[in-house]
Amino acid sequence: MTSIADIEISADGTGTGELFEAVPSLSCEMEQVIASSGHGLWLSGPSQSEIEAALDEASAIGTYSQISSDEDRWLYDIEFEPAAVDPFEIVLEEGGTVLSASASNGTWLLSIRVVDRESVSTLYDRLDETDVTPTIVRLFDLAEETNSQCGLTTRQYETLVAAIDHGYFEIPREVSMQELSEELGISHQALSERLRRAYRALVTSELNVTDEETAAPAVPSN
Repeated sequence: MTSIADIEISADGTGTGELFEAVPSLSCEMEQVIASSGHGLWLSGPSQSEIEAALDEASAIGTYSQISSDEDRWLYDIEFEPAAVDPFEIVLEEGGTVLSASASNGTWLLSIRVVDRESVSTLYDRLDETDVTPTIVRLFDLAEETNSQCGLTTRQYETLVAAIDHGYFEIPREVSMQELSEELGISHQALSERLRRAYRALVTSELNVTDEETAAPAVPSN
């Protein structure tokens, strides 16, 4: 049964450890899909010149190049040196998929999809062996019961997963709604309605509000 594990690890000891030591205000966010042999990381917090100075000085960074920018953050393609601890590569080696990854204050939070809970245990041991001090923040199985607890139907859940896998929620989007609807074999309108219902179900569940609380207020008559 597929499981999702949210795991915190210290950046200290990983390929990004020196960056946080040099610029403690640094924030990182992993780009989900990038056509390169390295990792796409959005870096923000300090100025770009401070970030690139830290990249130049970090012994664990092999090469880097700027790909894009967005207001006060910059997307870099970063390759770590072979000896550096690369938690993303460890996840891949253990058969997992990094759904999201972000870091601030020297701590990474990774949301990882694995085939079962035993794989989580194996992955935890691998990370622990590298001395990055992993902590499992949340672990749950992607069963239909879990979907129901979130208010999602099976189709809504499968649609959201497909949207994530195809980069629909990335900035900029890597697939249009029309392309995603064709991939799923449903109409553009059906996809739009299914996503809106799924958004509502997730938001209602996470905010723990009732249908009465989310109902639109009546428009007063003139």
